[in-house]
Amino acid sequence: MTDKLVIHGGKPLMGTIPVSGAKNAALKILAASLLANEPVRIGNLPHLHDLTTMLELLGELGCEITFHDNLVAEINPTTVHNLVVPYDLVKAMRASIVVLGPLLAKYKQVSVALPGGCAIGSRPIDIHLDGLRTMGAEIEVTEGFVKARVNGRLKGTDVTMHTVTVTGTENLMMAATLAEGVTILHNAAAEPEIVDLANFLRKMGAKISGDGTTRIMIEGVESLHGASYNVMPDRIEAGTYLVAAAMTKGCVTLKNVDIDSMSNILLKLEEAGALVSTTSTSITVDMRNRELLAVNIDTAPYPGFATDMQAQFLALNTIATGVSEITENIFENRFMHVPELQRLGADIRIKGNKAIVVGVSKLVGAPVMARDLRASASLVLAGLVAEGETVLEGVHHMDRGYEYLEEKFTRLGANIHRVQDSK
Repeated sequence: MTDKLVIHGGKPLMGTIPVSGAKNAALKILAASLLANEPVRIGNLPHLHDLTTMLELLGELGCEITFHDNLVAEINPTTVHNLVVPYDLVKAMRASIVVLGPLLAKYKQVSVALPGGCAIGSRPIDIHLDGLRTMGAEIEVTEGFVKARVNGRLKGTDVTMHTVTVTGTENLMMAATLAEGVTILHNAAAEPEIVDLANFLRKMGAKISGDGTTRIMIEGVESLHGASYNVMPDRIEAGTYLVAAAMTKGCVTLKNVDIDSMSNILLKLEEAGALVSTTSTSITVDMRNRELLAVNIDTAPYPGFATDMQAQFLALNTIATGVSEITENIFENRFMHVPELQRLGADIRIKGNKAIVVGVSKLVGAPVMARDLRASASLVLAGLVAEGETVLEGVHHMDRGYEYLEEKFTRLGANIHRVQDSK
């Protein structure tokens, strides 16, 4: 059985919905729980397929996991007895590689299957491995596994990453928390989710400074203790719903948001003609009786414009007034949503890593296929404004990153529902 989404477009979105916990923070915080020598409690976890995969992975390693109300998981890492992470779990989610650093730092050896995940381009892990080698690890890549070991503790050192990498920064930062001495990560990623991970590590007793900048310093400690922590809100989920409000010419308020992490998204929505208002914990986008304007996008590592919001703004531009240029600088294969948007009537031309979009007066519903997580979101957004019926296949990609998406859109007045296909 495979799921499809059936969308009948044309209804302005109106109302208020909460934002879920951030997938990209929650996955790494769950991995970081392996470093503790006591149980940890992690709250505001989103109910997502990727989170389920990570929890299965922790269980495979031997962690005892207890679920409580209000999306709280208690993880006991002191029962870990297996240091091999199999391919059948890793192939479903590339983020599984972030258990490499914590397990190596704490248990001195680990074997992790080479990662799989969605096909949005090359995301090599050589930076992770080179950094761990610099810290004293012996690493061999053989038989489809990364096999790593270290005699004694990892050693603090200076690590310069030749390319900005979020998961590489997180892997090395976690490993360095239990290393002997001081580690300095140069050319580090600065995403808000890395700051969230660092905040969790500090709650467990880690000594970290500089997170949120390109230079992170970690003073290793001998052990980390238990802690309770709530995952930050998801800025990409929030951005997706705000773009949907703008595209449908509605008025949507999001609760439980992290406004500081969303400045670029909000600026682009204002540039697109939306009226944006905020409180300390909420954002409202009002597009009623306003003209939607095309906006140019250049993706870049944070604090630049997030690649994870590129597809959603490309969808916005398909029905906006004017011509826009979307430049994808992070992944070389992240325009897989373009042929599907063209099926709905979008006027898009690809030139290298650029998409030139000419806004059209309307989109028309058709069957479409999602090829990756954010592509699925862009197709849902297009379906919400298209005339007639849009049927989206490949919904499993969407389920990796959006909690209760059709329920939340339904609460906002959208005509969207999930059906099962027996093919």
